[in-house]
Amino acid sequence: MKRLGVALVTCVALLAGSTRAGADPVPPTPPADLHACTLPGHAPYWFDYVDGAVPFWQMFARPGVIAAAPNLDLPAQIRAKGGLTVYFDPHLRNRAGVPSAPEDPSLMESRADRLYLYVENSTHCSNPIIAENELYGAGLPTPWSPTTAQYRANVLKFLTRLHDLGAQPWLLVNSPPATDGDAGDWWRAVAQVAGIVREIYFPAPLIYKQGPVLGSRTLRQAFRRGLLDFTQIGIPTSKLGIFVGFQTTKGTGHGIWSWGWAEYSTSPDEADPDKPRAACVYLWTRDPALCDGPAAAGKGFDRSRIEGQLRLPGTLRCRINGVGSVSWNALKPITALTGDGELAFTDAYARVLESTLTRVTSRDILGAESAIVAARFNGSRSAYRAAIAQAHASLGIARAVIGDELRRARIETRIGVATPSADAVAEFKQTYGDLQVRLIQAKGKTSWLGGKKVGYALESNSPNPVMTLPSGRWSSVFSAAGVVKVRPLGPPHPLTSLSLTRARPSIRAALVAQLRDARYPTWIGARINGSLDNAVCWRDQLPQAGIADLSDYLPFLALS
Repeated sequence: MKRLGVALVTCVALLAGSTRAGADPVPPTPPADLHACTLPGHAPYWFDYVDGAVPFWQMFARPGVIAAAPNLDLPAQIRAKGGLTVYFDPHLRNRAGVPSAPEDPSLMESRADRLYLYVENSTHCSNPIIAENELYGAGLPTPWSPTTAQYRANVLKFLTRLHDLGAQPWLLVNSPPATDGDAGDWWRAVAQVAGIVREIYFPAPLIYKQGPVLGSRTLRQAFRRGLLDFTQIGIPTSKLGIFVGFQTTKGTGHGIWSWGWAEYSTSPDEADPDKPRAACVYLWTRDPALCDGPAAAGKGFDRSRIEGQLRLPGTLRCRINGVGSVSWNALKPITALTGDGELAFTDAYARVLESTLTRVTSRDILGAESAIVAARFNGSRSAYRAAIAQAHASLGIARAVIGDELRRARIETRIGVATPSADAVAEFKQTYGDLQVRLIQAKGKTSWLGGKKVGYALESNSPNPVMTLPSGRWSSVFSAAGVVKVRPLGPPHPLTSLSLTRARPSIRAALVAQLRDARYPTWIGARINGSLDNAVCWRDQLPQAGIADLSDYLPFLALS
């Protein structure tokens, strides 16, 4: 058989039953047709555990399926129907012991020899794959107790003997391993002679409730974590596999070896009429030629085999179903500006969400840009471009930041905040008495005039040109809401010169704007988090809940 790459293993029954290993006597010699076996295709390989307790075991006896069986008779029947077989040994405990009670170490080699001869007759392979179920106490840290140390030595010796005989043993591990110090050395020694299959289980109702996108991500992330425990100590992925299950007894089931298909008289809850249909769908998801999953599932079944999977074009960093996409190219200019790729990703992701909430046109951006040039660069475009260059940005980046500013300013008007108290208004007037104010008439109601057509514009909360416009003449000014025509009705003067009654509407508007601005990062962070259930992102690396204000890097582009 080929040496396995990352194995995705599925086990189709629990480890009991009349067809368990040891139910048949060990033949005295290898089979006459013993030969080196080869698995078709390439890694990852899928292995499905079957035994006589699976009423529909024939479903797994077909070309394209590799069955892991623990006896002599059933594997022969499976191979006769075109399937392939490997061996599943459910009795490692009986062979090596447990951490608190290890077996006699002098028996390890003879027990391995006896098992190997049995497996030769089960598989007819001189290089059989043997899954060993399972290691106890994987998470026990070193220094180990004397009994644990002997148990671990037994397991390693048993696996080594199988390897030396020509087998390909795989050790099942049902919990996170301790890998520091001598424990790490032990795992690396195991990987020299055997593969390691990490058992990672899930309750099916949880994954179903999460849906195809989030549920698939939950599985992938757990699988990665399970494998990282080993790859981080130098064990290659070619020596690692994954194991899941389909038990139906309430309180069991973990979930990829595929097991749990069996039905036992001692476990009535395992008798479930949906099991054959689930098994068919499970095979169909791997290869539609293995079983007619849609027919087995019935009416209303979603036939997609790709929804929720990491199938992104090379140009995309992330796709938000029903919303839009974040391209790799969209990240480049933000990364160049901030020097932080993760921050750039979060901001680009937020930009996609913001773009669905409000529309900002090129005309809006150019209008805001012209207002900025007029107010902050005395109308000099060359000075404006020089400032952009000095910030190591480009005109395109600058305009994108202006677009962000406009979108966020417009979205902020929808964010509900508490009405500022009378004390807060009075405190503002007292604290910021030096701010300039000016009586302004506008063609329409404006937020910075407190929602009125006539009122006092505060220097901190009004469009930049307002304080410098000639009195008595109508002029067009640009604000986040767009172009508005205004006419100053008098010169600017300090806020402290106004009575609180006259200043109150505009001060309240300024305070509301401050509150909304302060709430925006939390607000958009919640929108980001709320979208993640429908987001498929490269390597499942998701944006952080929060954004940077890119005008911090280009402060002359801030709208206020």
